[in-house]
Amino acid sequence: MNKVSATRRMNFFERYTKSSVWPAYIGCLFAFMYAVFVRFYHAAGGTIGMPIKMEDPANLYMASYIAGLAIMFCGFVLIALIKPWSRIIPVKIPFIGGRKIHPIILLTPTLIATAFLLTHGVSGMITKALLLSDVITMDFPVFAEVNVDKLALWDLLFYEPWFIFMGMMSGLTAAHYAQASGIRQSIFRWGTVLFLIIVFLLSTLVTSSIIFGFSDLISFKI
Repeated sequence: MNKVSATRRMNFFERYTKSSVWPAYIGCLFAFMYAVFVRFYHAAGGTIGMPIKMEDPANLYMASYIAGLAIMFCGFVLIALIKPWSRIIPVKIPFIGGRKIHPIILLTPTLIATAFLLTHGVSGMITKALLLSDVITMDFPVFAEVNVDKLALWDLLFYEPWFIFMGMMSGLTAAHYAQASGIRQSIFRWGTVLFLIIVFLLSTLVTSSIIFGFSDLISFKI
């Protein structure tokens, strides 16, 4: 009776995330596809989606390769968060087997990554939309040659939406993990609200700093 009563007190988001594991699988799939078909493709010298030229392209290739590995790893982490061994160490492991893993250990890096993804995507879409609308101008001194309009379009229509989508998948997976780990409902609710506020503030701060702060990179057209 207590379990039924607690379930009834849950709101839609809590009920949905508690029973949903698909965001982890979809997030892992999209991370894998992005790592292979975007980052590893660029690391191999591919030019689609990269309307830029650098004086030393080897640095760009290496950066793309490392980013691809990191993204692929993060995708597998999402799968790990929906598995029982992310909450309790398997009994077969000597000395520490059977011990419960404190949720904060895995939730902290997951939520930091989620906040980064969402902030990156939101701030990027806003600033690139302003750039294409001719409201602001942006210089890219790190590149030897760049097609600003094409770069902004790729960001606005492909790269930044991917960041937002992956942030959503990561956030939903983190919500599932938190509830599966037994975090109290009140803590989960207040934590969700606090996290959304932090993401909003970070997105506002980053967007504002890009538009108003970097005077040597960005200037308003008069």
